[in-house]
Formats: sequence, C-alpha cells, structure tokens
Amino acid sequence: MATGPEGGGYAVIGTRYREILARQGLDVELRPTAGDLENLALLRDPRSGVSVALLQAGTTTEQDSPQLASLGTLFYQQVWIFQRGGPGAALKPGLRIAVGPEGSGTRALALKLLALAGVAPDSLNLVPLGPARGADELMAGTIDAVAIVAPWDAPAVRRLIAEPDVDLVGFRRADAFVALNPYLEKTVLPAGVGNMARNRPPQDVPLIETKTSLVVRRDLHDAVQYLLLEAASEIHGGPGIFHKAGRFPAAEAIDLALSENARQYYRSGRPFLHRYLPYWAAVIVERILLVLVPIVGILIPLARTVPGIYGAIVRQRIVRLYGELKMLEMELEARPATAPTDDLVRRLDELDQRAGHIRVPLFYSQVLYTLKQHVRLVRGRMVEAR
Repeated sequence: MATGPEGGGYAVIGTRYREILARQGLDVELRPTAGDLENLALLRDPRSGVSVALLQAGTTTEQDSPQLASLGTLFYQQVWIFQRGGPGAALKPGLRIAVGPEGSGTRALALKLLALAGVAPDSLNLVPLGPARGADELMAGTIDAVAIVAPWDAPAVRRLIAEPDVDLVGFRRADAFVALNPYLEKTVLPAGVGNMARNRPPQDVPLIETKTSLVVRRDLHDAVQYLLLEAASEIHGGPGIFHKAGRFPAAEAIDLALSENARQYYRSGRPFLHRYLPYWAAVIVERILLVLVPIVGILIPLARTVPGIYGAIVRQRIVRLYGELKMLEMELEARPATAPTDDLVRRLDELDQRAGHIRVPLFYSQVLYTLKQHVRLVRGRMVEAR
C-alpha cells in the first residue's frame, strides 16, 4: 500500500489499514512516498508491487489510468496554509514556503491554486519539504510558510493549528476556487477548535478541501477488495470535524470508476460467504464453487435430457420390431389362402427371438410385453392359414 510522506495524514491512515487487515491474516507492506503523484505512478507500474493507494481528487482520469479502479471516497483533505507574520501577511516575493516534495499532491495542488490567484511560482522560494519537516522548519523560523494538503487528523496540522506563533491563512475567495475547480469544496474551520484554552484559531477560517479515494489495481483479488472496504468502513465511518457519521466511505466515482466489487459492497454489503466464514475459508470455498457451479450447470440439463434420449432409443428399437411385424402381417394377407407360409413363420420366429433378447428398463416393460402379445397374435393367424 502506497501511503505518503512521513508525518502526513496518509501515513497515519495507512498504519490503521495495516492493523485492521492483520486481523484477517493479511500482511500489508506500507510504502512511504512523496505523495499522490508518486502513489499514482506506483499503482500504474505492475512491477512496483503496489496494489492499493490513497489518491486525492484531480490526480488522474479514467482515460489516463484504465488499469485502476476506485473503492470509493474516504475523507476530506483540507488545504492548510500556515505562516508567520500574522494572519494578514501577504505572499511577498522571495517568501520561503514549503509546498511538499516533487511528486506530492500538495505541491501539484498548491501550484495550481497559486496560478489561479495570479501568484507566479517563480516569485516565491518554494522549498520541497513534507508536512512533518515543513512544520518543524516553520516552528523553528527557518521558513516563512508551509502548505499542507491533509485531513484534520494529520499530526503536522494538529501541531501547527495550536501553535500561538503560527497563523492559519483562510481562503477569502474560496467560492471562486471551488467554482473554477469542481472537485474542490468549501468548508469552515470553527474558531477555537485547535485549542479552546488559547482560542486557536482566533476566528472562523474559510478553507477549501478535496476528497481522497481508495484506489486499487483492477487485478487485485476480489476478496482483498472486500477486506479493504470493510477496513475503510471501520476507519472512516465515524463522525469527523467536517462530516457526520456514515458519510464515508462513499460510492463516489470522482476520477476513476468504481470497481464492480465496490458497487456490490455499497449496494448489499459483503458477499454471503464473507459474512460467515473467515477470509481464507471464504476464498477456498469461492474457488471450489467456481469449479462446481459450471459442472452442476452442465449436469442438471443432462440429468433431464439423458433419460429422455435413452427412452427414445428404447422406444425406437421396439417400434422397429413393430414395423417388421406389420410387414409380415401385410405379406400374409397378400398371399393366396393356399400359398405356403413357412418362410413367414421362420421370419416371425426370428423376430420373436430378437424381442425376447431386448433389455429394457422396467418402465418400458409394458410396451415390450405388448409387442410379444402381438407377435403371438400374428403367429396364430399364420397357423390358421396353414
């Protein structure tokens, strides 16, 4: 599982997924990365070994990543900008601001927002630091500001929002940013939520946020996808500062289409076997059923068809003898009364012998005995003719 930089929200969430899936006997290897863009690159590469990752909205499209599918949205990530110099300080030329390392979603989104605001990135001193390192440098005073795209639970966010010497910058034109980027949303951080005793932040702060999805390779085993969805419900299903309980995980396809397993899960929950069997047992039973169901699907029609075919064959054998018996009777009727019938008697004896050697099921015995009675009837007519 590709997570993100150390100290970021992705790293914390990845640890919780590893702990929950360990209960089912799955060993999850967490792969720290620079952020969303590196997560995407690892997911696209089948040789990377990465099967699942967290991706923020706006990172890719279904056309660019056909080998990937979404398991739904998990949580909101807010765009946090912390700075020194007071809440009204402007982004002056030469300002040292940490915007995340190359390959991070924070850097990509920050550059996009700066461009929309008319701030040329060349006018700033952009420092490639992750959330944890950026928070340390800002608190030490070696940089002037830090931009972080992370959920409220990210350790770096919680540290900086309670720090009295650091101010959270609000988006005064948040509605305009949202109108120009539909995958963004507007929210408000209440005053004092970071530290009520110190009243941090001192006033409501308008923020913009984006959603994060759980993305997998389409070839990931179905059972593992269901386990990931169960873990997502446990981790993200509760209430948060910006959403109510039950809001996440959600069946939302923002950048990528939902996998078929995710659609099934959101529609009716876990498959039947996974509700009552351990993960490993459900997988084994599913594989057995995968073989047995087609076989049973073939055997049931055969069980209905074969007896009918066999019965038709038996009836055909008896009908064939009836045809020969009819021919003998017609020949007997066509001969003059004084003509010899020895040849007809001999042929009738052969037919009677063949009828006696036919082996038929008990269900068809009545038809066979009826044939033998008719043979004796024709034999009596031949005796009278003689």
